[in-house]
Amino acid sequence: MSKKKTKSPMQKYTIKDFQEDFATDDVCLEWLRNTRYPELIECEGCKREAKYYRIKERKVYGCEWCGHQISPTAGTIFHKSRTPLTLWFYVIYLMAQTRGGISAKQIERETGVTYKTAWRMCKQIRSMLSEDQDPFSGKTELDESYFGGRRRGKRGRGAEGKTAVVGMANRTQGKVEVVAVPNTQTKTLMPIIENEVVKGTQIYTDEYPVYNRLPYLGYKHDKVLHSHDIYVMGNVHTNTIEDFWSLVKNGIRGVYHSVSPEYLQTYLNEYAFRYNHRNDIRPMFLTFLSRWFRWPRNPAEYL
Repeated sequence: MSKKKTKSPMQKYTIKDFQEDFATDDVCLEWLRNTRYPELIECEGCKREAKYYRIKERKVYGCEWCGHQISPTAGTIFHKSRTPLTLWFYVIYLMAQTRGGISAKQIERETGVTYKTAWRMCKQIRSMLSEDQDPFSGKTELDESYFGGRRRGKRGRGAEGKTAVVGMANRTQGKVEVVAVPNTQTKTLMPIIENEVVKGTQIYTDEYPVYNRLPYLGYKHDKVLHSHDIYVMGNVHTNTIEDFWSLVKNGIRGVYHSVSPEYLQTYLNEYAFRYNHRNDIRPMFLTFLSRWFRWPRNPAEYL
């Protein structure tokens, strides 16, 4: 008998919803203003509580008493950008809607901007998707993987020209943490693990010798013997993090084809962000926007 699939609780947010909510640049700017600032702002100019009103044909608001100006886009990726806010928000929408990523070339085709502009927008959006999570506790899987273009020769550990990445998947919280690293030596991996995983946590790994150090650092450690073609022993496996590796690699291979080591971490952050929020009730697009601002509608709608 097959298992019944559980539907995601995430609320739908369609292109129609997006077009209704963010139809013009003025609407987008007003959303930014309302999200970043309260209705009454203590003016830095006259030191009075004041309402701020939009200054016509400019992306700023002025104090009702002294005219001191604030810019809702200041300090954001939208600041000083000549690209319309509606396009910025639409690109964020497109990136949030996909599971495997969307290329700058596709953004170019969808929006009509140049490839250079599309690439820069995607880069800027990814730069905001890094999350500072609380250290993992509960059952956690550890594994490393290697990213780079297809090359002949050895694969996996020790392969030349590839970037190593260490990944942690917490089964209890249903979240992952991934970090690009210069190598997978003990002196590199152990400080990361100690920083990201609470001491005493049950950790599952394969038989990579570096992980033998874990019990001496205060962790419970069980390993699955991949070299003996054993991939699951009860609760002992690394299938969760390996499934995440497959998701990322298939996405990069199918959408981006390859990613340079310089920008790999930002792509990893993007995939990890979507994965970590896949069970949210709030639509993914609004979660992406929340990286910059608080969504102004009633929070109870999405709790």
